[in-house]
Amino acid sequence: MSDQDQRTQWNTLDKDLNRISQLELATAYASRPLVGPGIALAFIVVAGLAAGVFFGGSAMNMVVIAAAAFGAYMAINIGANDVANNMGPAVGANALTMGGAIVIAAIAESAGALLAGGDVVSTISKGIIDPAAVSSSSVFIWAMMAALISSALWVNLATWVGAPVSTTHSVVGGVLGAGVAAAGITAVNWPTMGKIAASWVISPVLGGVVAALFLAFIKAKIIYQDDKIAAARRWVPVLVGIMAGAFAAYLALKGLKRIVKIDLQTALLIGAGAGALSYVITAPLIKRQSEGMENRNKSLKALFGLPLVISAALLSFAHGANDVANAVGPLAAIVHATEFGDFASKVTIPTWVMVIGAFGISFGLFLFGPKLIRMVGSQITKLNPMRAFCVSLSAAITVIVASWLGLPVSSTHIAVGAVFGVGFFREWHMERRLKKTVEGRPAAKRIAPEERRRRKLVRRSHFMTIVAAWVITVPAAALLSAVIFLLLNAIVG
Repeated sequence: MSDQDQRTQWNTLDKDLNRISQLELATAYASRPLVGPGIALAFIVVAGLAAGVFFGGSAMNMVVIAAAAFGAYMAINIGANDVANNMGPAVGANALTMGGAIVIAAIAESAGALLAGGDVVSTISKGIIDPAAVSSSSVFIWAMMAALISSALWVNLATWVGAPVSTTHSVVGGVLGAGVAAAGITAVNWPTMGKIAASWVISPVLGGVVAALFLAFIKAKIIYQDDKIAAARRWVPVLVGIMAGAFAAYLALKGLKRIVKIDLQTALLIGAGAGALSYVITAPLIKRQSEGMENRNKSLKALFGLPLVISAALLSFAHGANDVANAVGPLAAIVHATEFGDFASKVTIPTWVMVIGAFGISFGLFLFGPKLIRMVGSQITKLNPMRAFCVSLSAAITVIVASWLGLPVSSTHIAVGAVFGVGFFREWHMERRLKKTVEGRPAAKRIAPEERRRRKLVRRSHFMTIVAAWVITVPAAALLSAVIFLLLNAIVG
């Protein structure tokens, strides 16, 4: 073989190898978006198999296996959507990296669900449907299955379009739609539904107002003071004490149901004690940390960083303790009805069901959470540690106030409403300062209306998308659930 032939063969081989390497790169690039769904699907299958270990293989037990799989799917969607409200502000304020936020949230959510999650859940989702109106346990099982599937699908769709929605409201809509399809419109407790509808407005408005008031306080008492560091030494321990007290009361009220039943007054006393203790501990730490700091806002951000991270972790723990049980409620109801042949307004959640909920949230957060975390943390309005701290503090305080008033509220709506409240307060404050600075200026030097509109600090497109998703969550989940129930009933009937 001549040298020319050898060179030709080597050139051909190089081209073939280059094509193969390009094909491998293309395959890796194309398969990357499938990794997340593949892992999620594997977890769903494992959840179904785990249910099979407990219930064997009879026909109705296969229903439990299917319900466990859909329960895992629901938990994954909670991790992808709901948890962003707790960690988004801390990530948007650069107090946590995305990876750090995901690890902390996964640990805190799982701990909250497994250690302090309520062991009794209202399977008819807070009395929306009268159990006596449901004709048989099999109809009840299919209604709960439809509620589980529809709520999971709706939260998945909301995550895909980038809208943080209430998973509890999704479950409420699912139970409502399936209940109406199964037992008729007269089975619905309309006063309860009226309260839930009112919470669509009450939750975000209350959360936004509380967050804006705290931000106004921080601006007046710390940021705009001549000696910012001295002001921070005085007021940051007070704010940390309020945060600790609020979370202690919140967790005592909402997160310790399995251990002991605590009324509001006792919870507030626990909160007051925790707040006082936190102030005593925090005051010398803040004083030591602030020594040698420059009299700048950048120094204030450092002082608020650690309290913000702690508040985000506590929010996640409280969310795991309180909201996961609501999400796996339909699954617990199906397990109870299958095991005992009857259905009740309240049932005990088996440990393995809570494990599915806890681990599903962690998987959903790891695989799909960053999208909504970025949305809440940085795309609605720009957050720094002070603003994000106001959001977390507002979430805890608003839930306590709502409990005192007896109002059903959504933690998702409160947290996102607090982000909007901070953003709209910044807009109002900027306009107010702008008017003061331009008074007396010649008309030629004033900022044009178009430029002032461009400087809006809250993105209106996100605001409208999220509000629209909130408004239609219950009716959309209800309609979807009714259709799924009728299909299931037709298939098995």
